[in-house]
Amino acid sequence: METIVSESNLPLFEALASNVRIKIIELLAQEPMIMKDLASALGLSNSIITMHVKKLERANLVRTEMIPGKGASQKLCTLVADRIELVFPSKGRIPRNFHIVNIPIGHYTDFDVKPTCGLATKYQIIGDGFDDPRYFLHPERVDAKILWFSKGYITYKIPNYLKPEEEPEELEITMEIASEAPLSNVHWPSDISFEFNGRPIGKWTSPGDFGGTRGKYTPEWWNIEMNQYGILVHIRVNGDGTFIEGTKVSDYTIHDVDIRRMQWDLKLEVKEDAKHIGGLTIYGAGFGNYYQDIVCKLTYVEPKKE
Repeated sequence: METIVSESNLPLFEALASNVRIKIIELLAQEPMIMKDLASALGLSNSIITMHVKKLERANLVRTEMIPGKGASQKLCTLVADRIELVFPSKGRIPRNFHIVNIPIGHYTDFDVKPTCGLATKYQIIGDGFDDPRYFLHPERVDAKILWFSKGYITYKIPNYLKPEEEPEELEITMEIASEAPLSNVHWPSDISFEFNGRPIGKWTSPGDFGGTRGKYTPEWWNIEMNQYGILVHIRVNGDGTFIEGTKVSDYTIHDVDIRRMQWDLKLEVKEDAKHIGGLTIYGAGFGNYYQDIVCKLTYVEPKKE
């Protein structure tokens, strides 16, 4: 991740200024670990480890989640950053600031999907089986870490933390996605369309639905012949238009998409009239090759101080 050397990023620099926290990062780089196992490995108490992990969480370096354990829930710690690029201030360059929002893939607000379809948490399928769209309304769907459908759409509402005095420069939306084939098929193209605040900002064609090799974070209970991982797709909306993986896909700019709305609508769709109707799979934290959900990063410039 890109990090500006500025006061606003002090939590990150403070998180790295500790030999204990560096050791935690080194351990989590090998594999996710339960909090008490971290404490045992470092010879420290649970309360001290908890304090250090919270600092790493505030710096967006580590993510924690509660998982079932013997007799009680346990807190699993996972390293979510693999590199940091430090950008130093320079003459004539205005430091870039940003707001980041992570949207779990199960936190959609609207949908209309067609089989094949389904969703699962990190531990089990949601509902009694596959291909029943009714389970997209199941209470457990908020914990979904993977979902898929052959046609239709899914919509997310995203909070906007931009302040009136902040001038937006670029919106970047990142997600791990792929097609949806029966089981899996690396040659299964799908045209996936994106709308932002009702504007059709672009389309990306997924080459296939990838299986056969287990995703880095895909759990062991998930059938190896089924979809395992996707492609990390970057959508950027700035003053020049909308770009997907560096290719311009529409003329909608950051000023055309109602960026100052208090909450944004993001719609992912496989349309009935698409050239390639190959479905959509979305991977969240706990499935696929990237430990992340849908990430929205809005870069902005602060007003100059007098």
